[in-house]
Amino acid sequence: METLIFAPAILFLLLLMPSLMLGLIAKTKAFVSGRRGPPVFQPLHDILKLLGKGAVYSETSGWAFRLGPVLSLSAVLMAASLVPLFGAPLISFNGDAILFIYLLALGRFVTILAALDTGSSFEGMGASREAAFSSYAEPALILVFASLAIHSGSLSLSQMFSSGQGILPAPSVLLAASGLLIVLLAENSRIPVDDPNTHLELTMIHEVMVLDHSGPDLAFILYGAQLKLMLMGVLWIRLLSPSLASNAFLLTLSLCGLAIFIGAIESSMARLRLIRVPQLLIAAVCLAAFGLILAVR
Repeated sequence: METLIFAPAILFLLLLMPSLMLGLIAKTKAFVSGRRGPPVFQPLHDILKLLGKGAVYSETSGWAFRLGPVLSLSAVLMAASLVPLFGAPLISFNGDAILFIYLLALGRFVTILAALDTGSSFEGMGASREAAFSSYAEPALILVFASLAIHSGSLSLSQMFSSGQGILPAPSVLLAASGLLIVLLAENSRIPVDDPNTHLELTMIHEVMVLDHSGPDLAFILYGAQLKLMLMGVLWIRLLSPSLASNAFLLTLSLCGLAIFIGAIESSMARLRLIRVPQLLIAAVCLAAFGLILAVR
């Protein structure tokens, strides 16, 4: 019932907020560099434009390439139903936090499989990097969830990130939030892990895997990536201040602030060398592990 009452606000968050966050990131980077930049809803316009086009498939690709975008978007949408946006999630049960992690992994797996199905050496290289770096990011996310599960006594996201999470010690919160922020940047291919604006195949990770996708397939991938960024942003905001996520207006402002913060990060530093990315992700694992140790104590 609580979810149905806030249905219009939930639809806004799911349909418009992901593109708005991406637009604010681009706008912030443009402002810092002294440019005007594209409109904030340019990502949404690009998705709508792609939906009106036709898809082109290579003769070397098979069913995995065509099914990948649909399955990846479906996995992210299913994960969205588990996240408590500013009220009760659509689906909630003890253990849905584990399902959330598996759904994100499923979306990544089918994207990697679709990239390998093209037979392209460049997309295979990007898929290899995505699989390697995710093997560092996933343990950090699991450790963050484990520390929250210990304090809440539940493996449900709605309980782990509820407003009653005030018993968490401040150091544990900061360590978990720091690790989750690094995972957020890595899982969404943001600087310093990856640069979503580059088109140099030798340095790309996520973008190189979707080079052969077009039309609605590419639109599904872009929207799924934007929605994934928003969902992880909601969890990060709820971890730092659950009270901000209890109100639709405050949550919207917080997500906009997070987008500006990410844009400021990308404007103040360059992309790390590939050999340095595992070190950053291992640092996230260490931060989350130290947070778990404090939670156990």
